[in-house]
Amino acid sequence: SHYFRICFLDPFQGTVLANFAKDKFSASKAYCLAKQGDDYSVGLCNYFMEAFGKDNCVYETFPEGTSDYSSYVTNAKNSGAQVFFAPVSTEAAALIIDQAATQSLGMPMLAGDTWDSNVITAAAKGKDVDVNVTTFYQEGGNPEFDAGIKEWINADATNLTNNNGNDEVAAVTVMGYDAYYVALEALKAAGSPDKAAVKAALPSLTYTGVSGDIAFDSVGDAVRDTAYIKHSTNANAWELETVQKAS
Repeated sequence: SHYFRICFLDPFQGTVLANFAKDKFSASKAYCLAKQGDDYSVGLCNYFMEAFGKDNCVYETFPEGTSDYSSYVTNAKNSGAQVFFAPVSTEAAALIIDQAATQSLGMPMLAGDTWDSNVITAAAKGKDVDVNVTTFYQEGGNPEFDAGIKEWINADATNLTNNNGNDEVAAVTVMGYDAYYVALEALKAAGSPDKAAVKAALPSLTYTGVSGDIAFDSVGDAVRDTAYIKHSTNANAWELETVQKAS
């Protein structure tokens, strides 16, 4: 079997977040927190630290079953860091955000695409925290697309229901849209719906989608140079912060 995927990968995401920490917050030291044995958070912390500079990072892990994150927030405050990076699960994130607000963390919080969730906006609502997240798209990134997809959603009650009863543009919606058009471009390039022809056309395919420029490497993973970064308004919503380059 073969796959081609258009989502960005963690080496890219970690680099983008490290660059954002330096570019946006002029950070020279970072506190990084992961869950022991968790490939995603440990891996993303490692990629972030590689790009940021491991000597300029304080790294800690917490064990399975942790529910009290007060000591980690305290350690972050005492570390001299200017950013708090914790690409952990939404369940842990909500508790960390609570503790950050309780202790007045005093530095921006950064995370990857797992925090692209209404669990995070709900946790941050009304709190004095600065939450910034990398994602595949955020409403406002392409106003023309936003207007068109909102019109389509609002024109049909079923579409509106399937979009959780509102016309907010989710990153997964945009990724599905782009994936469809990448597949369509592959069919055009192949000149045939033949499976082998489409597979042969995909490796050299390039496409500019709503979520950015899309191409594939030798194993079918996406080659990307940008990610969307959004931050919580602390009023149960996200807003676009910037479109950040990896290099």
